Amino acid sequence: MVTPGARVGLFGGSFNPPHEGHVHVCEQALRRLELDQIWWLVTPGNPLKENSNLAPLAQRIDACEAITSDPRMKITACEALWSTRYTADTLVKIAMHHPRVHFVWIMGADNLGQFHKWDRWRDIASTMPLAVVDRPGSTLAFHSARAAQTLRRVRIDETDASLLATMKPPVWTFLHGPRNTLSSTLIRKRLATKTNT
Repeated sequence: MVTPGARVGLFGGSFNPPHEGHVHVCEQALRRLELDQIWWLVTPGNPLKENSNLAPLAQRIDACEAITSDPRMKITACEALWSTRYTADTLVKIAMHHPRVHFVWIMGADNLGQFHKWDRWRDIASTMPLAVVDRPGSTLAFHSARAAQTLRRVRIDETDASLLATMKPPVWTFLHGPRNTLSSTLIRKRLATKTNT
């Protein structure tokens, strides 16, 4: 699945549903971080979100595969396989299973604002490098977010983003650039409006 020395981005989420905004984040990360692959980690459920409207895992996996035409984007449900609930545990397991792969945790800037609420978020930052990709309305998160302020001394300039995968954590960067306005929340709201009219 992956060769030793490869540079792999990990992109987790509920993907409820997946959309072109997710693909856009991955395309930016592949190019700017010079990655060989990105693995989409489709979670059974987000501990920070209300999950009653969550589509079945198999349905979300199929939907992710349907919108990712780039063969470098791999869809996985390893959290369900390992019964891990939190990102911190999942990343440790991935690193243990692939000790010679250079991993980067990728998140949209909209998640940076609440990153400090994640279980053992400091452990996540110490497990592998982090790349935060700009999202609409969240550009200033790299200054204002609590986690960003805590980790400000280990942030590298985005001009050095291609070096991130091989750097020793904690280290992170913020990637500015074109932004896609789609969100899963917006799509669900549109679908609910159509259903009720």
